[in-house]
Amino acid sequence: MASLVDNDDEMALLAEIEGATSGRLISEERGKGSLTAAELVHGVPHAKFINASFAYAKPREPNRFNPTDRGAWYAALNAETCVAEVGHHLTKALADAGDFNAVVDYGEMLSSMAGVFVDLRQLPHHASLNPDPVMSYPVGNAVAAATRASGHNGIIYPSVRYEGGTCIVALWPNVVQSVVQGAMYRLTWSGKPTFSVTAL
Repeated sequence: MASLVDNDDEMALLAEIEGATSGRLISEERGKGSLTAAELVHGVPHAKFINASFAYAKPREPNRFNPTDRGAWYAALNAETCVAEVGHHLTKALADAGDFNAVVDYGEMLSSMAGVFVDLRQLPHHASLNPDPVMSYPVGNAVAAATRASGHNGIIYPSVRYEGGTCIVALWPNVVQSVVQGAMYRLTWSGKPTFSVTAL
């Protein structure tokens, strides 16, 4: 935010405004939607990234395994799968905006997870894995709700956007462990819905 202000007083005011509107900070203080403040993590490396992934759900539409009022930590076993998944969703956002011109840098966040996960890898035709969100996301959210209700940590599933890839979704913040920064990738759209990838 430094480029937006001229002095420390203005920075303090801007930080106060940001704090009052930050979904992550609000969630950490008092919870938000179905996410309680007690669920979020504190005092661990990259806690802000972990908490943000749960605090910033899309208010108008769910994702494959999380509802509109509760996010999740989506991951994959390799960077290629992550880039394909992220690139697909940003391409959709650019299509909605009507402009396929963008340059976006993504940081790889490596993490470890343990515990009991629902495994859909042997069910590639499961209804939650349909490429059409209208068909699959309600089913995926039902699976995720049942998974949380059973006390399980998340879901392992075949990537819908990268053939042969394996994705993992952690449904609780404390499942995401030992987070460290990995590589950086630049995704570039140049007027078309296809994008190029450059390792930085």
